[in-house]
Amino acid sequence: MKKTPPIVFFAISIFLEVGLTFYFANRIDMAKQDAVAVNEVLMSVKENFGEEEKYSTALNYSILDEKGEAIKNSDTILNASGGCLLLIHNDIPSKIESIKRQIFTLISGISIVQLILILIFLFYIKKTVTDPFKKMNDFAVRVAGGDLDIPLSLDKGRAFGAFTESFDLMRSELKKSKAAEKKANDDKKEMIAKLSHDIKTPIASIKSTSEIGYEITKEDRTKELFNSINIKADQITNLADNLFHSSIKDITEIDVNPSRYESETVKELIKNSDYLNRAGDFDIPPCSVYIDRLRLQQAFDNVFTNSYKYANTEIYVRTENRGEYLLVTIGDYGPGAKDDELPLLKEKYKRGSNASEKEGAGLGLYLADYFLNKMNGSLSIERPEKGFAVTFGIRIV
Repeated sequence: MKKTPPIVFFAISIFLEVGLTFYFANRIDMAKQDAVAVNEVLMSVKENFGEEEKYSTALNYSILDEKGEAIKNSDTILNASGGCLLLIHNDIPSKIESIKRQIFTLISGISIVQLILILIFLFYIKKTVTDPFKKMNDFAVRVAGGDLDIPLSLDKGRAFGAFTESFDLMRSELKKSKAAEKKANDDKKEMIAKLSHDIKTPIASIKSTSEIGYEITKEDRTKELFNSINIKADQITNLADNLFHSSIKDITEIDVNPSRYESETVKELIKNSDYLNRAGDFDIPPCSVYIDRLRLQQAFDNVFTNSYKYANTEIYVRTENRGEYLLVTIGDYGPGAKDDELPLLKEKYKRGSNASEKEGAGLGLYLADYFLNKMNGSLSIERPEKGFAVTFGIRIV
């Protein structure tokens, strides 16, 4: 059932007040001596003089003899039988006073009711108009600030219900639009980051081959060509690094889609990353693992690239099945990192103090750890007696 607004009751009270005022004003005009009643009393006294039980009782009156006292309040005096006077008492002032009291009581009561109705109406306006507008103003400020998660929770059945619903619909559509825009931007950045990172692996192979060619060739012209290849490979690597860093730093979520593979796939990925073949041969225990092939390849690439860059030594790969995980440890014999720096190396843009003279952004281990966590695995860093080691905890299924 629809609620009646307080303004309706207030209007009714106004009409009631005006109507009652006119009613009592007419009663004041009617408060005068009734000539017919006076004549009736007079005739009753004259005809039944001495027989008081037959006197009329229509009015308040007294019968005075010749010794009667002075009359007040504008009482009416008439001659009665036996030389007596008939005194009709004038009660009009008392009637008027009574009507005035009734009017005062009525007006006071209606005024109190109106005051209460006004207060209720103000509260009604606050709840149905002022508060909704204030909430919509706060909501607009939040939306302008980019907060699109909190809906505008108002009673859609109120006066501004449709407007409120449209306002919240706008928020919902803006949120969908921003989410779609963000996903498109992240997809684009992720694709650029992937391509720029993947370009570095074949470029590193080209550079390594050209360096070997430069060392073994005897002809000056051929040396110049191999050197030119090295220079161009370095330029491409720098451009790929810049592109990778500019795209990866704004990516908030990289898709990782793991599925079931045999453990031989892990060995294949490690061999792909070790393009300088410094790890030699190793075995992988047979099992089924839960990995994203592309992301695990990137993680191995990052670890081998760091070892080539910072250690430049032989690399060992050790594997074992332990509980629910296939543990793959990749280590080198370089200077490693300080013990107090190890917990920080998996954070974004963090690098060891011994890496200050080498180019890098401090994202390799951060991304490797991110990928392994998304595959329900883990990544741990340790500093053996000599060198640096990274252990991949790959989930067995």
